Amino acid sequence: MTKVKIQNNKGLPKAPAHLRPETREWWAETVTRYAMQAHHLKLLLAACESWDLYQKAKSTLDAEGLTYTDRFGQPCARPEVAIMRDGKLAFVRILRELDLPGDSTPE
Repeated sequence: MTKVKIQNNKGLPKAPAHLRPETREWWAETVTRYAMQAHHLKLLLAACESWDLYQKAKSTLDAEGLTYTDRFGQPCARPEVAIMRDGKLAFVRILRELDLPGDSTPE
């Protein structure tokens, strides 16, 4: 489990280092704009990780395409399709749970 560290002069939680730079920026904007309790920070971390997973799968699909040819010569959906779908779905659900405005999303 990743712990959220408080390491700035405002006492706001710092984004975990394993997040993408764009997602860390969204984290910083979100914790600055909204008052969050510990359980909100855990949800925010889960949302950030889900978004990063979605973005990683999306970049792979952009490079490799949606399908591959299996050993029988049949087209198959790449595993990243499901990873992207699940990451985006988890992000949207967590965002709804946090009750943040819809325009408040990472890039």
